[in-house]
Amino acid sequence: MKIDGQHVLVTGGASGLGRGTVALFAAAGCPVSIVDLDTPSLHETAASCGATPYCCDVSDGAAMERVFAAAVALHGPPRIVVTCAGIALTGPVLRRDGAIDIDQFIRTIEVNLVGTFNALRLAAFHLRDSAPWPASGGDTDVDGERGVFVTTSSIAAEEGQGGQSAYVASKGAVASMTLPIARELGASGIRIVSIEPGVFETPMTTTLPQKSRAVVFGMRPPFPYTPGRPAHYAALVRSIVENPMLNGTVIRLDGALRLPAK
Repeated sequence: MKIDGQHVLVTGGASGLGRGTVALFAAAGCPVSIVDLDTPSLHETAASCGATPYCCDVSDGAAMERVFAAAVALHGPPRIVVTCAGIALTGPVLRRDGAIDIDQFIRTIEVNLVGTFNALRLAAFHLRDSAPWPASGGDTDVDGERGVFVTTSSIAAEEGQGGQSAYVASKGAVASMTLPIARELGASGIRIVSIEPGVFETPMTTTLPQKSRAVVFGMRPPFPYTPGRPAHYAALVRSIVENPMLNGTVIRLDGALRLPAK
């Protein structure tokens, strides 16, 4: 799919990986919808990129339905949907004062997994009866393509560390639903790929407590010997959109980093 003029919707687009994705597609001339919590960062990002902000908790089904209705009315169905909204509530199953708070586990699943699926289900609904994007005749073009979904998992889905059970469960589920969704939505001309980032410099990691931050950024990939940046993630999203043979798979974006047990 050519990105020219495509409506792009990014959840969690006010910061981190999502903001990098918003910046890339906005610079390419795409109308961009940002879905995030109502923060100054959401409105600042939208204003700086000429994007349209929508304030919403991605795990809220009814609220997301209203967001999609408004976004579709403004720009048509989003043909490129990138789900970056996520939280990293971590903690051991057992603590000195008892077991982990179950609400912490539930909230992590709600945002990272339910929020991701919420965006995908609504985008698929609005795209199903839309006209396919016309192929321009290039060697990589295919007929009948309606949309591309890119979700955000994590290398923790494969190498979860101790104390990350909630986060790993949510990200593992995001990765594992990629293939069945691809098989189901292929008949509608919709592709889906999940990205598993390694250690990236984002607000999620840079605002961790000092001890946790030292551990995270102490893990260096073989090459490049630095944390990833949102622009690296956004570049991969664009490649996925433009290559029709990428579908139903999970791609690590980690510089060959492997997580230790703890």
